[in-house]
Amino acid sequence: MVNRTTFDDTMADRQPDTDGEKQPRQTPVSDGLPAESVEGHDVVNEESQHLTGFKLAITMVSLTLVFFLVMLDLSIIATAIPRITSDFHSLPDVGWYGSAYLLANCTELKRENSCSLQPPTGKLYTYFNSKYTFLTFLALFELGSLLCGAANSSKMLIVARAVAGMGASGLANGAVTIVATSVPSARRPAILGIMVSVAQMGTVLGPLFGGLLTQYTTWRWCFYINLPVGGAVAILLTLLRIPDVTVKTNAQSTVLTTLENLDILGFALFAPSAIQFLLALEWGGSRYDWRSATIIGLFCGAAGTFCAFLAWEYRRGDSAMIPFSIVRRKIVWCSCLVIFLFMGSMGVTSYYMPIYFQTVRNATPTMSGVYLFPAILSQVLFAAVSGVLVGRLGYYLPWSVASGILTSIGTGLISTFTPTTSTGTWIGYQILAGAGRGCGFQMPLIAVQTALPQNQVSVGMALVIFAQFFGGTLFLTFAETDFTNGLKKAIPIFAPNVSAETVVAAGASAVRKVVPDAELGGVLLAYNQAVQHTFYLATGAAAATLVFCWGMGWKSVKKAKVVKPEA
Repeated sequence: MVNRTTFDDTMADRQPDTDGEKQPRQTPVSDGLPAESVEGHDVVNEESQHLTGFKLAITMVSLTLVFFLVMLDLSIIATAIPRITSDFHSLPDVGWYGSAYLLANCTELKRENSCSLQPPTGKLYTYFNSKYTFLTFLALFELGSLLCGAANSSKMLIVARAVAGMGASGLANGAVTIVATSVPSARRPAILGIMVSVAQMGTVLGPLFGGLLTQYTTWRWCFYINLPVGGAVAILLTLLRIPDVTVKTNAQSTVLTTLENLDILGFALFAPSAIQFLLALEWGGSRYDWRSATIIGLFCGAAGTFCAFLAWEYRRGDSAMIPFSIVRRKIVWCSCLVIFLFMGSMGVTSYYMPIYFQTVRNATPTMSGVYLFPAILSQVLFAAVSGVLVGRLGYYLPWSVASGILTSIGTGLISTFTPTTSTGTWIGYQILAGAGRGCGFQMPLIAVQTALPQNQVSVGMALVIFAQFFGGTLFLTFAETDFTNGLKKAIPIFAPNVSAETVVAAGASAVRKVVPDAELGGVLLAYNQAVQHTFYLATGAAAATLVFCWGMGWKSVKKAKVVKPEA
């Protein structure tokens, strides 16, 4: 019998990494026989585990729906935020409503980052059954959604968003990991492109759904909507068999060994570092002066804890939460930086465009969602087209370069919006920015899947999704600080007779109720300038992806042809 060669093995033989390192080789696999062991866990022949037909369709639909909910939950709150800030008098918390979704535990603005959970979730999918690990994270996500809908204060909402974020920390990574084990490598880019395009529909349709629900029911249904859909997906997945490349039931693997492999101490060092850094950014210039002992202490504490984290991770080696052997590969760290900056740009634009439309242009929550349709349609279209064409042509780098160019130009043009920008102008600019985002969203994921051997894919995907969530967290925090401080400085300039504290306390949707008509024009100009500053930040992040995307490598995702020996 002729042994079959795995995708990673053929790719390793065929092309070196851009940083000069050759990919780790895997042992050729015979039909039905184990190929290798990963820390006491046997790896089975991945090709024999691929799903086909009806089972594949149901699995992909279920995973796509969950991925859609994760991205929907990130953006659906955007058009509801003006109403929430008015109900809870919490305009300074705007950034935290987005960041808390990416955070794991919080007590009065003191949170752990859920993106810090991403690398451990990659390990969980390596050492435990993929289906039941995925369902556990789904249950946690549903609990968080229930608590969000029942929130009676801004702080409770932030806590509930953090709980939902804990669940989301494992769902996106789990969906991509399951695709990698269920689908042949040649078909992954197309399927991943479809999955990501639908998930992006959640990101871009979220503001529309949020506006409709906020205007015609209540903003609480922005979260309750997750419960029936998530329940249906849980039932479907429970009835299906999800393949695992790594056998999780090896007798040599004990619970203590698995916990050690999760690198709990690494997580315990990274989380407080992220907390202190985010708190310093959020409090600086608003609650405390940037030169105060509190802010300086938070920055110093974050730096010191992070150095300790790096030292520990270096000591742990390949068993670390963030294995340096994987991170130092050029394709991996460049892909992480690209998606970090990409998500930062997209998150800021998604959250502050509704504030522009609802506050500066006086649009209803529903219409502010409708006004985002140009970006919705172009982003979804180009995400699907780019994913399919990568599968056919083989190369993802050109799409990432095009994404950086189009997104930075489109977002830069959006930053020129004023209270009187014409309809045709804001439609055209959004189409350009949406097309750029659609081209590039999935390319870092495809690059890492192409670069890593199968047994490292789950950890590699966790690193990329970690960077994605962390980018969204940091840039929303940057934008919140920029927006709030900018608004407080602009109001005395454009409306000197209006109290900046009164405008901030009123919330975005209640500005016209607390500001006299004679001063309203100046306040709207101040709001417009503050929003423009957040778009400058998004533009810079999009442009920076062009610096790092070249390190993702000129690699083909197509499977090399295996030459069969003549009889």
